[in-house]
Amino acid sequence: MKLEKILDKLGSIEKNSFIKIIDNIITKNPKNGKEIDKILSSSDKGLKSVDNQNISNVFALTSNEFQEHIKCEFQEITSQLDILIDIIIRDGNCIMKQDWFSRLYETEIKNLKAKIKGLNSDFDNDKSELSAIRKRDYRIYKSCLQTAYQNDIANNRDAKITSDELSIIITLSKELGLSQEEVKLINYSILPIKKIDIQEVIKGLKNIGVIFFSNKENTIYVADEMVRLLRKVRKKEIATKFYRRTLKLLREPIINQIGREHNIDRKLSYAQKIEEIIKEGVSFNNLLLEDIYKPGSTLTEKKKTLNELCEKGLNISNLKGSTLGDKINSLVEHFENVERDEKVGISLDGFDKLLSELNQSLPKLNKQIKDQFELQDEFVLKADFLLDYNIKPRDILDLILKEDLTSFIKDNGVKQRGDDILNILEHYKDVENLYLENYENVAYRNLNLLKENGITVKESELGIKFEDLTKIIFQGLGFNVDDTFKNNLNTKKDMIDILLNLENNEIIIVECKTSKEKGYNKFSSVSRQLKSYQNLALKNNFRIVKILLVAPEFSDDFVTDCEMDTEMNLSLITASTLSNILEAFKTSKYNEFPHVLFRDIVINEERILKALSK
Repeated sequence: MKLEKILDKLGSIEKNSFIKIIDNIITKNPKNGKEIDKILSSSDKGLKSVDNQNISNVFALTSNEFQEHIKCEFQEITSQLDILIDIIIRDGNCIMKQDWFSRLYETEIKNLKAKIKGLNSDFDNDKSELSAIRKRDYRIYKSCLQTAYQNDIANNRDAKITSDELSIIITLSKELGLSQEEVKLINYSILPIKKIDIQEVIKGLKNIGVIFFSNKENTIYVADEMVRLLRKVRKKEIATKFYRRTLKLLREPIINQIGREHNIDRKLSYAQKIEEIIKEGVSFNNLLLEDIYKPGSTLTEKKKTLNELCEKGLNISNLKGSTLGDKINSLVEHFENVERDEKVGISLDGFDKLLSELNQSLPKLNKQIKDQFELQDEFVLKADFLLDYNIKPRDILDLILKEDLTSFIKDNGVKQRGDDILNILEHYKDVENLYLENYENVAYRNLNLLKENGITVKESELGIKFEDLTKIIFQGLGFNVDDTFKNNLNTKKDMIDILLNLENNEIIIVECKTSKEKGYNKFSSVSRQLKSYQNLALKNNFRIVKILLVAPEFSDDFVTDCEMDTEMNLSLITASTLSNILEAFKTSKYNEFPHVLFRDIVINEERILKALSK
């Protein structure tokens, strides 16, 4: 769930700890101080008095400093912060009831203790599957950590690992190629694990700003933006779902090779070994730099293997970068962009239909998804529910066994040639709704994002497509979009985009403008065009109730020019505002949108959404 949406759910006291930390960062002259000052300039009382959208914007501008703040907390070695963060950043753990979190925490402690016991046994057992080289790596790391921890005790000070010591220890673990799970096990074999009261755990995480806790709902919330930040702190480059997607493309001998390197039981099934590699916290970068290649592979062979993995397996063509490291960074960046994008890849209606038909064909899927993502609800195959957890259609399909996918495809008339998952997504796409969900991307003429979201369209068609979608939105708002009336009125010189017929010779004129550039800034040309339409309508004895200009956004100069215009009853509305108004209208009491609400120069979205909710 996005930070802004979580903040909307909470009271001021529940946001306090988070806001205090950001306020503290702001006082220390952060890197993006000027941009932050612009956001806060309209507020006398600082961050507390700005709206939740701007709090979210300020957090984005202070994310680097916030990340450093979290890193500092790791010096308190008894905090169990590594254990706790690893729980809350797992796919599906961003919304949890307190008792569910408590259960996950207890299970984690129990599993860790069992694994530590097993690791200590492997140390002492000459016949264990641990190679002599791996035992040596473990001993080196353990000895260095023990020294860093115990040298304070020897000098009659509280045991503490300083930031300098911590940076050396982290570098050492990286050079030895240890996974996060291996590091964690060795750490807690030196520092015994003590179960902390769950109230104290929640209080500690809330005080450092990484979670929110709603007292009313007894629920923990971790914002999507915070999850991404915490993953960086834990050196986890991508979300688990993308890691799993990549691993499932590898042949079993390669999975065994990775498992052998990180002390994973090779007797497990293929799927179980993949899950264990993920749980081990094996670095995605290291995996693609070294672990997935045959021994002795040349750099050229490694690049070829990685390119084939991306192009044929992940359907990502033209991976940027000349070096292997650059290509891996490009892949990580691609996954980050997919995760940040709120679009689903198919329409919401299509997602719901897909889940319903999956549930009919694969009755065990609900439990599988519930267990995989550690979800508390009994029935989880609901589109809105899963999207709150940032779980999308592709993430669900990635978990289904190939034979089950094949059976589902046959049962539901999905195309059988080509990639199974892509064929299923195409089958449930629902193009009209998918375009509406990408309305703002069409407005911005953002071909790359449209393509990533499953829409293939020529750039030359985007203007017409934006106009068509705008018509659909106004029809959805209950207006009579009268093309016959408009065509009779239009001339070869004056071509109105959209005409809303309010009856009794009253009309609203709507003009649509797409723009790649930030801030639509062509008032002089568009005003001449609109005045020409106005004169055309007046000449035909129509009363113009309003002229609306829809664009992705408007520059300050454009808004000022519009405010100074005295000849037209013109209002400006952004594509995102119009889209959000439609969503709010669907659940309102109105059958037709009350057009009197279109009375601002720049349509105030918040005011209209409040009016619709009454």
